[in-house]
Amino acid sequence: MTEEILIIITISLIIFSSPLISKFIKLPTITIEIMLGALAAYFAFITEHAVLELVAELGFLYLMFLAGLEVDLKKLMTISNTILRKSIFYNVILFSLSALIAIYLDLGLIFIVVLPLISIGLLAALKKEYGDVDWIKLSITVGLIGEIVSIFALTTVSAALEFGINIEFYKTMVLFIAFLVSMLFIYKLFHNLIWWFPEIKALLMPEQDHQEQDIRVSMAIFFLMIAVMMALHLKVAFGAFIAGTFITTFFEKHNNKLSHKLEHFGFGWLVPIFFISVGASFELDALLQDGLLVSAILIVVAMVGIRFVASMLFIKEMGWNKFFMIGFSHSMPITLLIAVATLAYHTHSITQFYYYAFILAAIIEVLVVMILIRIVASFLKNSEKKKVKKPI
Repeated sequence: MTEEILIIITISLIIFSSPLISKFIKLPTITIEIMLGALAAYFAFITEHAVLELVAELGFLYLMFLAGLEVDLKKLMTISNTILRKSIFYNVILFSLSALIAIYLDLGLIFIVVLPLISIGLLAALKKEYGDVDWIKLSITVGLIGEIVSIFALTTVSAALEFGINIEFYKTMVLFIAFLVSMLFIYKLFHNLIWWFPEIKALLMPEQDHQEQDIRVSMAIFFLMIAVMMALHLKVAFGAFIAGTFITTFFEKHNNKLSHKLEHFGFGWLVPIFFISVGASFELDALLQDGLLVSAILIVVAMVGIRFVASMLFIKEMGWNKFFMIGFSHSMPITLLIAVATLAYHTHSITQFYYYAFILAAIIEVLVVMILIRIVASFLKNSEKKKVKKPI
């Protein structure tokens, strides 16, 4: 049996069996996919392969695209000043606490950027599992601002590590800022265009659609944004995220089934391949390295801890019984964490030990936080049922 065939069969079996195992042992499907990916790599059922890396990267980008689908810019622009201020201060607290930890423990400057990272990619998976509940809605709003800050920090660090503080670094940062400004301009332009010519929506996504035109348009925008980011040498993930927000902002009300169709398409096969590859990227033998597990756990404690503290800002909105769900839901920046760790390792900013520690921390974080969220969500659901059944 060739290597390619073995990889295809293994991934197919993991994708098929993960939801079944998840129901049986009461763990989130994502954690099962990561764990099975690690085991498959350990027993050499999955090995490094260019095609697998490409598909996994596409799965990650599609996950970011799905995260973007959760954000309607029109609604975001109507966010209350209180939530906006708290969201900004939330990130200030994260970076401040991160800096204190890094300085106190005499860690590298890379930790100041890594610990506060926020990625709302997994919030799309959480919403699919728990529904459109209040804490997920607020987490997405706050997380969007946090992700923009994280992407900006990641772009800055990436350019600094790759080029150093020189003309190329400043060129990259100018391009990134110019891209954000141009996106605002395009948004305003398209908004005015469909205001004067509403038939454009019907042309792009007709109501009587027998050619899956809505999916075709969505994928065209998705890949177009990826191409633009590649041409500008910027973070491709942010382009995928912007593509998702564009689709939701301008077409969700016109075609309210579109987001569900795109989610089913992604979570059915493409996104799971990404999570399987994340598990496969970690060598289980590395667990035997002295102090590795302790270091990874300390990273997890620090990342969850600073988010728990920062989420206290939203006690008034969420109450004492679930304000921390905001922090928990932001404690799984697995994609950005792995991206930063890989970049830092390749540029010799961190040792292999800390590279493995970050990878292990990313996996542990998803496992632990997903389980915590499931326990608390189940408790909250049961509490609400008791309130409804309680006689007046």
